[in-house]
Amino acid sequence: MPEKSEAAKREEAILAFWERERIFEKSLEKESPKGEFVFYDGPPFATGLPHSGSLLSSVSKDLIPRYKTMRGYRVRRRWGWDTHGLPIESAVEKKLGLKNKKEILALGIETFNETARSLVLEYVHDWKRYIERIGRWVDFDNSYKTMDNTFIESVWWGLKEIYKKGRLYEGRKVLMYCPHCETPLAKAEIAMDNTYKDITEEAVTVEFRIKGQPNTSLLAWTTTPWTLPGNVALAVGPDIEYVTIEKKDEGTGPLVRFILAKDRLQAMFGTDEFKIVKEQNGSELIGLEYEPLYEIEKVKEYAGKKWQVLPADFVTTEEGTGIVHTAVIYGEDDYNLGLKENLPMVPLLNPNATYNDDAPEFLRGQYIKKAEPLIKEDLEKRGLLFAKALNTHSYPHCYRCGTALIYNAVSSWFIDIQSVKKRMLAENQKIAWVPGHLKDGRFGHIIESAPDWTISRNRFWASPLPIWKDKKGNVTVIGSLDELKARTKKSGNKYFVMRHGESEKNISGLIRCSLKDDDIHLTEKGREEVKHAAASLKESFDLVVVSPFIRTKETAEIVRETLGLPLNVVITDERLVEYKHGIWDGKMLVDFQKHCPTSGLLDKGPEGGESVLDMVRRAGDLLYEIERTHSGKNILFVSHGWPLAPIIAVARGADKTEIAQILDNGMPEIASVCELPFVPLPHNRNYELDYHLPYIDHIQLENENGEPLTRIPEVVDCWVESGSMPFAEYHYPFEHQKEFKKRSPGDFVSEYIGQTRAWFYYLHAMGVELFNQLTFRHVITTGNVLAADGAKFSKSKGNYTDPYELFERYGADAFRYYLMSSVVMQAEDLTFRDEEVKEAHARVVNMLRNILAFYMLYKDEMGPASDESSNILDRWILAQLNGLIVVTTEAFDNYDVPHATRPMREFIDDFSTWYIRRSRDRMKGGNAEDKKAALATLRYVLKEFSKVIAPVMPFIAEEIFQSVRETSDPESVHLVGWPEIKKRWRFFGDPDKKMIREMQEVRSLASEALQLRQKAGIKVRQPLASLTIPGTLTDELAQILADELNVKKIIVGKEFVLNTTLTPELIKEGDEREMTSAVAQARKAEGLSPKDIVRTEIRPDGKYSATLSTGPVHFNLVHDAA
Repeated sequence: MPEKSEAAKREEAILAFWERERIFEKSLEKESPKGEFVFYDGPPFATGLPHSGSLLSSVSKDLIPRYKTMRGYRVRRRWGWDTHGLPIESAVEKKLGLKNKKEILALGIETFNETARSLVLEYVHDWKRYIERIGRWVDFDNSYKTMDNTFIESVWWGLKEIYKKGRLYEGRKVLMYCPHCETPLAKAEIAMDNTYKDITEEAVTVEFRIKGQPNTSLLAWTTTPWTLPGNVALAVGPDIEYVTIEKKDEGTGPLVRFILAKDRLQAMFGTDEFKIVKEQNGSELIGLEYEPLYEIEKVKEYAGKKWQVLPADFVTTEEGTGIVHTAVIYGEDDYNLGLKENLPMVPLLNPNATYNDDAPEFLRGQYIKKAEPLIKEDLEKRGLLFAKALNTHSYPHCYRCGTALIYNAVSSWFIDIQSVKKRMLAENQKIAWVPGHLKDGRFGHIIESAPDWTISRNRFWASPLPIWKDKKGNVTVIGSLDELKARTKKSGNKYFVMRHGESEKNISGLIRCSLKDDDIHLTEKGREEVKHAAASLKESFDLVVVSPFIRTKETAEIVRETLGLPLNVVITDERLVEYKHGIWDGKMLVDFQKHCPTSGLLDKGPEGGESVLDMVRRAGDLLYEIERTHSGKNILFVSHGWPLAPIIAVARGADKTEIAQILDNGMPEIASVCELPFVPLPHNRNYELDYHLPYIDHIQLENENGEPLTRIPEVVDCWVESGSMPFAEYHYPFEHQKEFKKRSPGDFVSEYIGQTRAWFYYLHAMGVELFNQLTFRHVITTGNVLAADGAKFSKSKGNYTDPYELFERYGADAFRYYLMSSVVMQAEDLTFRDEEVKEAHARVVNMLRNILAFYMLYKDEMGPASDESSNILDRWILAQLNGLIVVTTEAFDNYDVPHATRPMREFIDDFSTWYIRRSRDRMKGGNAEDKKAALATLRYVLKEFSKVIAPVMPFIAEEIFQSVRETSDPESVHLVGWPEIKKRWRFFGDPDKKMIREMQEVRSLASEALQLRQKAGIKVRQPLASLTIPGTLTDELAQILADELNVKKIIVGKEFVLNTTLTPELIKEGDEREMTSAVAQARKAEGLSPKDIVRTEIRPDGKYSATLSTGPVHFNLVHDAA
C-alpha cells in the first residue's frame, strides 16, 4: 500500500467528522417536504474483495440518493447481501477440496451448508471498509441477507401466491444444464458475464443406413458426437430439395449412395466424382426408416415411432448436410419434435453427465466429453463415420464454475412468464431507462423472447423449494411458517414450564450451580408459592421432568402431592440443571451479571462453565427427545430461571439475539407455571429455526388426511430471492405491510448492463407476477469496467490496482469523478486506467483545492457571502455558476450522470484559470469596496458550488463548505438543500447569456494575442503599448483584456495587431514586474503569508534571483527585528 497522500488524509478527516457528528443519520432525520424517494439496493455476493468494477454501482447508488436528499426527499438506504447460490457453493467446494456433487453428499449436506454459512460473510468487514472509504452512505450494519429466515419466508409467500394464481407448475423441458453443478440454469444466467466462449472441437458427419436400401445412407452432421447414442430420429425440411448421389466408396470401392440437401453437395463432396441419381423434396423422405446407430433396449421396446425420418421446421442448409440428427433428450428443438411425434424419451445420462446403465455398455460411467473419442472410434470401425473436421463455434459455459453446458431434458418447476408477458411489456413502458434505448431495445427484447422461468435447482445452499407432495403426487405449497407448523406432524403433547419456588439461593444472591455441593432448599415462602401455583392449575400431568437439584425436586414433589399424581410421574434429567457458571460458583450473582453480560456468554462461557448455546443445546435435546418418545401427554418441565429460558427459545426456534433477550427479560417468574406452545421446527444444531437443507427435511409434514408429505428435493433459483428483495427485505406480508406498500414501486435502481438479463428482469417479473405492476420507475444501467489490458478484472492475473490503493494515492473523490463522468455511465464499457484517476485528481479535485487554498489566504478578511456585486468578473462567475446549476439540475433530474458531472470540470477550469487569476489583484486590496465585493463573491460561489458537487465529490464538497460556512448554515453540506436557480427576467433577452458570450470573446482575443506574444518571444510580464482589435468591447471588458495581456490600452481598428515595440519605459516596467514576481515566489518558498513583512536585499550571493533586461539579479528576503 502506498504512503497515504495529503488528499487521503483530508478525506479520512471528513469521514471522521461524518461519523462523529452522525451526518448520515441526520440526513435521514431532517425534514423531507417531498416525502420518500425509494431506492432498492441490489445485493452483491461477499465472496471476495471489491474491485473498481464492483465499486462502480456503489458510487452511482450513492450519488442519486445524495442528490435526492438535497432536493427535499428522505432516502432510506439499506445494504443487502446475496448469500445463496453457486458462487458460495464454489467457494465451499474449493475450501473443502470437493470435486463434485457425489463428494458433497458423502461429506454431508449439513457440513457443506454450515461451511457455506461461515464463508458467506467472510469479507463483510473488508467490504464495509471499502464502502465507507469511497464515501458511500448506506445502512451497512443493518443489512438484509437472503439467507435470513424472514427473507426466506417472504420468498415462500411469493411462490405460494404465484402458485395460487396457477402460474407455478412442474414440467419437463430441455434446459441448459451444468454437469458439474448438476443443475439446470435459467436463460438469463446463460446470457450474462460473457458466458459464451468460442471453442474448437471435432464435428462429425455420420452415415445412417436406410433399411431395405443396401449401401444407401442418410448423412447427418453434429458438433456433439456424445449425443449420437441417444439418436431416435432424423429431421428434414419438407420444402428443402434433397438429392441422392452415387459414388465409389472412399473413391475406389463399390458404389454407395448418400442422401443430403442439394445445397450442401459442394460443402460435403467438393471435387469428388459423384452422380446425382435422384432429386426430391424433403417431404418425400418422411417415413424412411434407418438402422439405429445404437440399439438402446428401452427405445427398441418402444411401440411408437423411432429411427425414422421426420419433418421439422428448424432444419436449414446453412451448415451440415440439411439432415438433422435428433436426440430428443439433449436438444430443445429435438425435444419439441419428440413431443410432437411421440418419440421415445430415454435419458442416457446420470446427473453428472456420465452415461447411465441404459447407454451402450462400452460407454457406461464415462463422462460425455471423454466418451466422444470412443464413440467416433466405434463408428469408424463399423464404417459409419463419414467425415470429421474441426469446428469452431460459440458455446455457453456455466457462469459460476466455467463448465461447458449441455442441453438436457430435465424435470423442473417453472414460473409461467407467458401469461404475464403482455403486462410486463406494458409496465416496461412506464420505466425511465438510462440509457433510453434499453427500454425497447435490449430489455424489451429480453421480455419478448423470455421463456417460462425455471426456478428449481439441484443444489444445496439456497432457500428450499416449499413444495411437498403426497404419494399420489398431489401438491402442497407452503407459504409461511404458520402454514409449515399447521402441516407438521405433531405428537399431541402439551408442554408446560415451571420455575422452582423461592430458595435460600434467591435470598442470599449467591450462585450455587454445583450438584455435588447442593444443599439449597426452598424457603417456607417458596413452598407456599409452589403450593399456590399448583392448586391453581387446571391441568394434570402425565410426566414431570425435573432438574436434579434439591430446590427443583422439592418444587416438583409439592406439585405432585398437590395434584395427586403417582410417584412414577416425576423423573429427573440433568439436561435441566442450573446454568454452569464455572469459576463464578459460590460468588455473588450481581457481580457475575456485572462482569459477564449475556451477549458475551452466547458462544463462550466463563472459565470452567458452559456457554449459553451449550445450555440451549441440552434443553433442545431434551424437548425434541420427549416429542419423539411421547404422544398425547401433558408434560411439565421444572427447572431454574436460565435453563427454562432456553427451552422457551428452542420452542420458538429463536436465534442468538432473541435467546439473549429471553434470558435478560423473558425468564419465568419464581414458582410460575406457563404453557409452552411447541411444534417441531426445522432447526440447526443450536435449535435455531433454519429453513435450509438438510433441516427442512428433518420434519414430517402431513396433508389434511394425515397422510405423509415429501418435499421435492430442489432449492430455489437464487434469482427468485434477488427478485423478491423489495418485499422480502421487509418480511412482507408478515411485517411492515404499510411501509412496503408505501415504498412500492421503487423509484431507483442501478447496476451494470448484464443485470438487464438478470436482476432487473427478475425484479420486473416478480413485480408483475405478484403485484401486477412495475417494480422500479428509474434505472441507471452502467457498462462494464475492464482492466487496463481489456480483460475482466482478475485477482489471479493481477491486472488491476486495488482501489483502496488508489484512494490512498489520489483520494476517493477523484475515483468517483472519473467513473461518474465517463462513458461507463452510459452503458458503454470502460477500460479502467489508473492514470485517468490521477488526472481527475490533478485537473479536478486538486485544482478545486487550490481555489480553496487561495480563499483561505483571505478568510480572516471575509465578510458574508454575497451574489450582489456589480463587478463584471463577479457577475460573470455568478452567471457561470447559475448556468451550471441549471445544467446539473436538469441532468440529475433525468438521471443523466455524465452530463451532470462533466460541466463541473469546465466550471472549475473557468473558476481557476480566469476568475481567480483575473481577480487576484482585486483581492489584494487596492480598492476596498471592490475587494469586499470580490471576497464576498468568492465565498458565495465556493459555498454554492460545494452544494453542486456534493453528490459526486462529497469529500472536497464538505471541506469547502466547512471553510466557507456561516453560523446560520447547517453543520454539513450534506444537510443543506440543493442550490436554487436564479431566474433573471429581462425584456431584451437574458443578460447572463450575453455577458458569458462577451467574456468568451475576450478570452478568445486574449488567447490569440498571447500566441502573438509567444511568437515574438516576449513574456507576459513585459508590458506592451497596445492591442488593436476589430470590433468593440465595453470599457470593463476592454480593461480585463488589457490586464490579461499586460498592454496599456485596447484600440479599436480594422485588423488584429499587437504592438510589440519596447520603449525604455516599458522595459523598466517589465523589470519591475519581473522582480515583483520573483519576490512573490521567494515569499511562497519561505511559507510567508500576505501579512508577513519583509524587505529585499540585493546581494551577489543571494538565495533567490530574477532575470531582468540587464541580466540576472540575486537577492535575499530580510526579516527586520520588530
